[in-house]
This record gives sequence, C-alpha cells and structure tokens, in this order.
Amino acid sequence: MNKTKVKKMLFILSKATIENVYAAFIMANGARMEGIESEVFFTFFGLEAIQKKKLNNLHVATVGNPAMHIPTMVGGLPGMEALATKMMKKEMEKLDMPPVDEFLEILSASGVKLWACKLAYDMFHLKEEDLIDDLDGILTIGDFYNRADQDGCQIVFI
Repeated sequence: MNKTKVKKMLFILSKATIENVYAAFIMANGARMEGIESEVFFTFFGLEAIQKKKLNNLHVATVGNPAMHIPTMVGGLPGMEALATKMMKKEMEKLDMPPVDEFLEILSASGVKLWACKLAYDMFHLKEEDLIDDLDGILTIGDFYNRADQDGCQIVFI
C-alpha cells in the first residue's frame, strides 16, 4: 500500500467573512508549521481580505449562517452583524489571534504564497496598489491549478 504524505496545501478563499478568513489563515499557517507548502488564492469576495482599505474591517456573516443559531430575520436586524463581529474579535483576542493585517504578514514571512485571482481582480476594477504589499502575484485560475500539479497536493475551497 502506497501512502502519499501531504506535501502542499492550496486554499481558495471566496468570502472575506471573519470566520472564513481565519479558517483559511489558521489552516495555511498550520500547514507551514508542519513543514507543508501552503498557498492561499483569494477570489471574488475573498479579495477583500487582501485589500488594504478593507482587510481590518471584515465582519461575521449573521444572515444565512446556520452556525450562528439565530433566525435569519434576527441576524438581519440593524447592529446584529456589528455585535457578532465585536464578540468574535474579543474572543479571538483572548486567544492571542493576530488581526488580519498582522496574520497576513506572519503567513508571508513563514513562506505561505498569497495570490489574487485575475478574473475577480479585473471584475472589481482593482489596482495593484489596492492590495497588500506581501502579495505574491495575480494569477488566473489555470495558473493556480498548475501550482497544484504534483503528488501530495490538496486543494481546499473556503
């Protein structure tokens, strides 16, 4: 029986809610801590996690999120998203979780490759100066998939 060890993890981040961003960042960081190559591909609304003006103002999704255990109507009330976001950030601070901008710097310094999706980048009319300095580049999805072309590589969509 031939077992292939995980050698590379590629994360596709499609939504920049706090819970999705931190899930991707924690898994990417954990991979690096285990000696596994790691990359994050930011697409569609996930691009907000690497936009300088938006990355520190991400929110918890309170509507359409069954894990919140609150009715959709309540989650949509004014102030609910802000309250849930404040509560989540407070709990993360207790665990010494870095804010998004610092976490991106940590990821980059540890060798995690950070990529923006070309299609979404063009669709949202972004410019390179809108994005973080630690970005490794802007790739098409084909370019990103080519980076997965090796044994022991896993892709996770978040």
